[in-house]
Amino acid sequence: MNRVVIGGLLLLLKLSAGITAPGAPSSFFLLCLVMVESHVILCVCVSTVAPPARIKFDSVDFKNVLRWMPPANSSNVHYDVQWKIYGDAKWRDADDCQGIRRLHCDLSGVTSDLREWYYARLRACSSSASSSWILSPRFSPQWDTQISAPQLRLNASEQGIKVRVRTPKALAKKMLSSHLRATLVYHVYVINEEGKEEVFELLCCSGKFVVSKVKHKTKYCFQAQSVAKLQGRRSARGPAKCVTVR
Repeated sequence: MNRVVIGGLLLLLKLSAGITAPGAPSSFFLLCLVMVESHVILCVCVSTVAPPARIKFDSVDFKNVLRWMPPANSSNVHYDVQWKIYGDAKWRDADDCQGIRRLHCDLSGVTSDLREWYYARLRACSSSASSSWILSPRFSPQWDTQISAPQLRLNASEQGIKVRVRTPKALAKKMLSSHLRATLVYHVYVINEEGKEEVFELLCCSGKFVVSKVKHKTKYCFQAQSVAKLQGRRSARGPAKCVTVR
C-alpha cells in the first residue's frame, strides 16, 4: 500500500475591498481547507460584521442610557444589548433593545439600584452574521450620573422677591426614595444690577424663601445649581431668571 500523506491547511484570505458592495455592513473572508495529495479543496465564504464603537453610559438625573457609534458601512445592521450586575456571571438581554437600529438603549429600569455597579455589552448583527460583543466601562448610577439644576419661579412684591425652587421630576423621584436626599443641596445665586452676588443654600428637594432686602425699581437675576455633596459634584448653573421690583 502506497504511503499517503494527508495534511490539513486552513487559509483565511480576505477578498479585495472592491468585491464588497458599497454600504454593506460585512466583510467577506474565504475559508479554505486544502487536502494535500488528495487535491481536494473546499472553500466557504464567511461574512463578518465590524463591532460598534465608543460604547458608554450617558446618565443624567439617574436616567441611564447606553449609547454607541455605528461600525463603518453600517447601513444594514441592527444591535443586541445585554447587561449584568458587576460580579454576576450571567448576562441578561435588555428586553426593549434586541434587534434595534437606533444607537441608544435606555437601561434605567435595570440599573436603578444605587448600591450596585453594572456592565453592558453590545453587538452588531447583519442578516447573516454578527460582530463580537463589545463591553462598556463599569457604571455606577450613584457615582456616575450627572445632576441637573433645579427650576426657579419668581414673584416680586412690595415685601420682596418670593423664590420657589423645584427639583427636576426624575431627580426628585430618585432622591426622595434614597439616602442621597440628605446629601443634595441647592445654591441659589442672586445678582443685582451692579453685578454683586449673594448665595442662598437650601436642602433637597424643593423649597422656597424670600429675598426681603431689595431696592425698588431694581432688577434682580437668579440662577440655581444642584450640589451633590457625597459625590463631590455640582451641576452647571441653570439659565438666569430676572424680575424687577416695582
